[in-house]
Amino acid sequence: MRNFKSVLGLLILFSFIKLNAQNFELGKVSVAELKEKQHSKDTSAVAAVLFKNGKTSFDYSLKNGFVAITEVTMRIKIYKKEGSDWANFTLPYYVGYENYNDDVVKFSNAATYNLENGSIVKTKLNSEGSFKKNVNEYWNEAWITLPNVKVGSVIEFKYVLKTENIVKFPVFNFQDKIPVNYAEYTTNIPYFFTYKPIQVGFIDIKMDSKVVGGSFSFDDKNSQTVNLSFRQLKTKYTAENIPALKEENFVDNIQNYQSSLHHELEKTNFPDEKEKNYSKDWDGVAKTIYADKEFGIELQEGSYLLNDLKTILKDIDSKEERLAVVFKFVQNRMNWNNDNGYYTDKGVKKAYIDKTGNVAEINFILISMLKLAGLDASPVLVSTREHGIPVFPNRTVFNYVVAAVVVDGKQVLLDATHKYTTQNILPLNVLNWKGRLIKQEGISQEIDLVPTKPSGKYYTLMVKMDKTGKMEGKYRFQMTDYDAYSFREKYAEINTDTYLEKIENDFGGIKIQDYSIDNKKTDLANPILENFTFTASNYCDIIGDKVYINPMLFFTQSHNPFVQEKRQMPIYFGYPKQEKYNISFEIPEGYIVESIPQPMKISTEGKELSFSVNTFSQGNKILILVVKENSMAIASADFYEPIKEFYQKMIDKQNEKIVLKKIQP
Repeated sequence: MRNFKSVLGLLILFSFIKLNAQNFELGKVSVAELKEKQHSKDTSAVAAVLFKNGKTSFDYSLKNGFVAITEVTMRIKIYKKEGSDWANFTLPYYVGYENYNDDVVKFSNAATYNLENGSIVKTKLNSEGSFKKNVNEYWNEAWITLPNVKVGSVIEFKYVLKTENIVKFPVFNFQDKIPVNYAEYTTNIPYFFTYKPIQVGFIDIKMDSKVVGGSFSFDDKNSQTVNLSFRQLKTKYTAENIPALKEENFVDNIQNYQSSLHHELEKTNFPDEKEKNYSKDWDGVAKTIYADKEFGIELQEGSYLLNDLKTILKDIDSKEERLAVVFKFVQNRMNWNNDNGYYTDKGVKKAYIDKTGNVAEINFILISMLKLAGLDASPVLVSTREHGIPVFPNRTVFNYVVAAVVVDGKQVLLDATHKYTTQNILPLNVLNWKGRLIKQEGISQEIDLVPTKPSGKYYTLMVKMDKTGKMEGKYRFQMTDYDAYSFREKYAEINTDTYLEKIENDFGGIKIQDYSIDNKKTDLANPILENFTFTASNYCDIIGDKVYINPMLFFTQSHNPFVQEKRQMPIYFGYPKQEKYNISFEIPEGYIVESIPQPMKISTEGKELSFSVNTFSQGNKILILVVKENSMAIASADFYEPIKEFYQKMIDKQNEKIVLKKIQP
């Protein structure tokens, strides 16, 4: 991965420049805001956040302990019809706690402003525009729908989120999918809490901190009011003229690069109590996680597996065979309920009986069974692509767990939740930089999740063309490793006729016959092999006495996916890849080869990307050999220009023609 550390360096930035305070109040919408026709810096914007103001502070009660309270106010201007979607604002909140009360969300001060006959008309949100719904056993959603919203409207609202889970604050996003004119976030943290602030993204966020006084009033167990005064750190983060977060090609998860601020609890230091560290280092994180009963104790369970294990391992001695048999058994028996997480829900024993469980339950069963089979197996904590990059030591940065097994000194990664994974082939969203292998004694080890071995696509085409330009040929295609896994995930359960119709359309209207495929749903460790015959009539042009042929036929790329002038986000390829094309043409009688594309080999400076073409012509046969190689999973944005230039040269070469000339009688 080229310069991936520099990617993280760009993501984790701090700024300590002071910014003069600005005052934004709900209910103070101006005529000038309502008259504004388009955004001053982004005329394409469908809407813009005029201001976003957030604050997180603490309260205390004897019954519930500390509560973190986050208040956010927003004002949004609607410029175009599509911007009306911003009248629907949704906020998820957590309800799956075992030891805390559910989070609480409340909206208020929601209103829409329009300019009618030169006067400002305010329409307040009534109770019919406020909703809540259950998403799953862990999450609820609260949302509002602002009334009377149209092009030109200004909307505003406030929400308050209260949580007893003070391990981390809600993420405050400075950047959004529309421009943000001004954003401000203030934290008031009592001195007995130490939080680690992490800034993500590319926006310059200014910070101003000072120590101020704070106080709590609460009733003690005798219903007497107690007043507690303390020092607290007040920090204000501000940013102005924030551009919209826009989609780019080859991005793993755009939210990974959205300018935002995260706060994770590092330690507590209460009066008359010993200091408690929450995220001092990775080994500390490992010990904390193993101490939770939904993790450590669940991994110690194993007796329920013994009878089945004896049956499936009868007469099997080698570690490699035991590994393969146990993995396939768990993968076939268990069914994933689509819930992520590295803690169990109903427990491994019940999940095993039910044959259904979450990620932790299924892979804990796998780990326990592998251990009982005499193998060295451990859990590896992972943050999936959609969850974000785990850049600092804390248990909340993870949301997934896989298994690591060491056999004869070699480490194998396994995930039994998906039906088409194999040894060292994990779900694609798990290939997210680094994982963390942890052991019960508190030892942890960084694990590279991104494969270094390239996955392969290998094409062989034998094509015969007649005088009218019609082609018929034989097609053979082999896929290995992650390319094979991706194919199975997409197409293994799809009807063959539906799949072939898609391929015929994707390949420009060819007609397929005699289709066969090997290892689509069985022998998952082996390559997938496709074979068919085809006819095509639109991959050459006949002009006068000459024929112009696309050498790569339906594999020809015509557009560069990298077209923007500059790029901020890293370029994500997923995993290393190799593609090879072996295409042979038999030209029609009465024609000779006038010209063929000349051989060429190009690569980036460090050989991260390479492309080569070799062409041969003899008699009525033409052979085209093309190789594309990419050794990167992700590249930093400062490598964008070389990648863009490389792709353009590669595409230009693919679009050079084979030219045939008719023999004059």
